Amino acid sequence: MDETIKEDQEQASQPGAKSTKSVFRQYTEAVIIAVILALVIRTFVVQAFKIPSGSMLQTLQVGDHILVNKFLYWFTDPQHGDIIVFKYPQDEERDFIKRVIALSGEKVEIREKQVYINDKPLTEPYAIHLDPATIENPGSPRDSFGPVVVAPGQLFMMGDNRDYSMDSRFWGFLDMKKIKGKAFVIYWSWDHERFRPRWERIGMLVR
Repeated sequence: MDETIKEDQEQASQPGAKSTKSVFRQYTEAVIIAVILALVIRTFVVQAFKIPSGSMLQTLQVGDHILVNKFLYWFTDPQHGDIIVFKYPQDEERDFIKRVIALSGEKVEIREKQVYINDKPLTEPYAIHLDPATIENPGSPRDSFGPVVVAPGQLFMMGDNRDYSMDSRFWGFLDMKKIKGKAFVIYWSWDHERFRPRWERIGMLVR
């Protein structure tokens, strides 16, 4: 009985101790939960990426920061025109971003920079050609390629900046298992040449 009374007295004499410990514990738990949620979101839901090169001009500019949907392809397959972030097949430590041009089973051919899918010319308002010359060298796949049929479980990817993109013309098909997600919005953009934000690009959908 005395011990019980003594403990009650000690707790009553230090009213701030329990409160301080409780607040510290609450903040600690909140930080831990926030970190876990951030990791889960980054791993399974949305991840941010920065565009370092001009291979996707004009759709994506150097200095654009994009968000990528990482769970979309759990429920649906990639479609023509999707802009996808993936592990570079020749070095999986690097991430690439390109556009889906052809799906599994489709025939791809490029004749003097014109892309054909199943022998039909592909209309591509997003594609640009900054080099007016056409490479005639049969050893270069840049302007003339194929025909090839995309293998099962694979995709044929190309950058929108056709004359300056390292894509499926050079390294082959993309295994869909290497996909990280689909780009869907620009959340920040920084113009390194003018040293200013590109306010007009913030919030733009990626398509």
